[in-house]
Amino acid sequence: MPESPFVDRLGAQLLSAADGVSEVVLPLQPDHMNTWDVAHGGVTMTLADVALAMAARSLAGDGVGVVTVEMKVNFMQPGRGELRATGRVLHRSTTMAYCEGEIRDSEGHFVAKALGTFKYMRRLAVGRSVTQQRLRSDPSAKPGPSDG
Repeated sequence: MPESPFVDRLGAQLLSAADGVSEVVLPLQPDHMNTWDVAHGGVTMTLADVALAMAARSLAGDGVGVVTVEMKVNFMQPGRGELRATGRVLHRSTTMAYCEGEIRDSEGHFVAKALGTFKYMRRLAVGRSVTQQRLRSDPSAKPGPSDG
């Protein structure tokens, strides 16, 4: 799986990602639980996002990643034990992938269904404008009227 400090910290493990299909597993830990001692919805949504994104990414070329454009998750029942997410690409264009997936728990219970759209992108300096990058590399540079 591509390096992602957040996903690494979560403990998700990529089992497979090829030909538009992926499988990701997450053994639930105490930090993943909500106040009712079941998987927090944010954990479930993150796992779905990772599975769908990895399915989309498995169809991309080298140096190309994906960003989530939108995602919807329907929760069926609480997640317990180990969560297993599968994802698959339903449709792909040159710039976007539309994916579906599901999450099941260690007993095979249907926990959640997810649909999402992902945009193919080359890696870039996300979160920094060109001006901010220029200012950081040249301390004498001053922002102009259109540099915000």
